[in-house]
Amino acid sequence: MDALVLKHVSKAYENFQLKDISFTLPEGTIMGIIGENGAGKSTIINCIMDLVKRDSGEITVLGQQMDKDNLTMREDIGLVFDVSDFYDSFHLEQTERILQDIYKNWDHEAFQKYKRQFALPDKKRIKEFSRGMKMKTAIAIALSHKPRLLILDEATSGLDPVMRDEILDVFMDFVQDEHHSILLSSHISSDLEKVADYITFLHNGELVLSSCKDELIYQYGILKCRDEDFKQLAQSDIIRYRKLPYETVVLVANREAAAQTYPSCIVERATLDDIMMLYVKVNAYDWFDTKGFILLNHKLEATAVICPDPGWIFYLEGLWSDFNRDPANLFRVKRFGLYSDGRTEKMV
Repeated sequence: MDALVLKHVSKAYENFQLKDISFTLPEGTIMGIIGENGAGKSTIINCIMDLVKRDSGEITVLGQQMDKDNLTMREDIGLVFDVSDFYDSFHLEQTERILQDIYKNWDHEAFQKYKRQFALPDKKRIKEFSRGMKMKTAIAIALSHKPRLLILDEATSGLDPVMRDEILDVFMDFVQDEHHSILLSSHISSDLEKVADYITFLHNGELVLSSCKDELIYQYGILKCRDEDFKQLAQSDIIRYRKLPYETVVLVANREAAAQTYPSCIVERATLDDIMMLYVKVNAYDWFDTKGFILLNHKLEATAVICPDPGWIFYLEGLWSDFNRDPANLFRVKRFGLYSDGRTEKMV
């Protein structure tokens, strides 16, 4: 059975839209969710937990339709948000007495073990805890009512590297039980490279990819080449690329094959940060011939060609791919003049 299944989930706000998200978390595994701030990671978790009503789509948690009022499901899910402000005026001993009444499966011995492991004081009020101590408290509580699924939103943020590493070991121990699973949203990609089995990448509310982590970081590669070498690359080998002043950086799906096919290029292992940056940063500037550069959006769709000398900007009527990336086709774009203060004057 899959621990979590999302099918075509969408949620629209005034200034943000989560668009048609689908992915599956197999039971007994860890999935990491990555993406820049505002990509939709927390919105996904809120939709999964039924804390906000999705506009469309289906969500199945542990084989059931999610219902936040279902007490059995609440027992089976351990939830940790990046900010935890529960029971701030209480000590941990007082907090546990309350939690024992809330959770039927509360495990006192497990809670005591995590308190010792995370060095959490019994006689100190939670509101006096540091942010890192509050995160450790939330994780200890989530693990102590015998959940089958942990959902964690930036749960390792605010922790020092030693404690982060220790908590990641706890997460890996948790999924040694094949009926346990974890969904972990984090901006610390090195944590996910250590523990995740699957990676789901969100950008601007859209699903970029959801794939096996080993496939991404052990098969994908970063190819670095000169302009003349880049022109020789097969289009089928290019997933994403970014042109820099002195080299072009290319994301390829098969690192070993690329190294053999293009021996004059440097091919390196791709990290999660490399993959994310190449998807996100292609909306910067891409050098165009020697006369200017192309302004791209995150889907490698060009919106303009900018030529600093003599100071023209060409706004495309269609996508750059429609022009076959051929400078000879620039007669099909609209031309504007540029002033030094940023104003434009139509020159058509």
